[in-house]
Amino acid sequence: MDHAADVYKTDLMTITRHVLNEQSKYPESRGDFSILLSHIVLGCKFVCTAVNKAGLAKLIGLAGETNIQGEEQKKLDVLSNEVFVKALVSSGRTCILVSEEDEEATFVEPSKRGRFLLFSFIFGIYLIKDGGEPTLEDVLQPGSKMVAAGYCMYGSSCTFVLSTGSGVHGFTLDPSLGEFIMTHPDIKIPKKRKIYSVNEGNAKNWDGPTANMVADVHRTLLYGGIFLYPADKKSPNVKLRVLYEVFPMSFLMEQAGGQAFTGKERALDLVPTKIHERSPIFLGSYDDVEEIKALYAAEEKKA
Repeated sequence: MDHAADVYKTDLMTITRHVLNEQSKYPESRGDFSILLSHIVLGCKFVCTAVNKAGLAKLIGLAGETNIQGEEQKKLDVLSNEVFVKALVSSGRTCILVSEEDEEATFVEPSKRGRFLLFSFIFGIYLIKDGGEPTLEDVLQPGSKMVAAGYCMYGSSCTFVLSTGSGVHGFTLDPSLGEFIMTHPDIKIPKKRKIYSVNEGNAKNWDGPTANMVADVHRTLLYGGIFLYPADKKSPNVKLRVLYEVFPMSFLMEQAGGQAFTGKERALDLVPTKIHERSPIFLGSYDDVEEIKALYAAEEKKA
């Protein structure tokens, strides 16, 4: 092996190059989607730089306020929300933005408006039909109509995971280049593994069949197993938000060959009725989720 050549690889697949390669498959493309993604990537780089400069410990402290969910806001949440809203509006390609930090959907002013609807920070993207004013009805769509989804993880290294509907790819930020480089091409989740992620401390409150989401789902995506956030007696609709947590992660999991199930139906078939709606979720390796579905089917027969 030529180690010297390996150290200085010249044929790097950056996230920009990857997106442009995908765009070239659609001759009718106007490039709007590529421009939008470039602004999302810019937002991720900005936050990653802030984390590295200030230190993650200083940015995971509380900001002294609560968001519209009644949850105490962390400094990183507030910073990320501000950065991404500004980056996405300035792209000129979005028309509606939805975030857990804001009570209402943000409708972009007409002069800066585009064709895409986006949920952040675990992001999901929908394409809005040309013509007419965007409305709240455009927001409340099933996840199966998404055109892309992804997330960014911050820490000692910055990881960006993306699917545009043809597989899932992982990129790691190279600080020396200032570019996200593809490090995990075409991620495929194993069909079955003996790994699970769940808050067992709440087990006594889980519903009948089952008696820091990004990190858990990222591990599940790479190594297989199952991520569980079941309903419980205290909170039948639990904590995870449908539009900007359940849908994007379910989209990614299906694109990687796994499944996502709410306890009642395929997660991406759920039709939300409000922008901050919540849902239970089971997602991960195909066969592991099949076992969960079988448990719920058996419980339903008893009823």
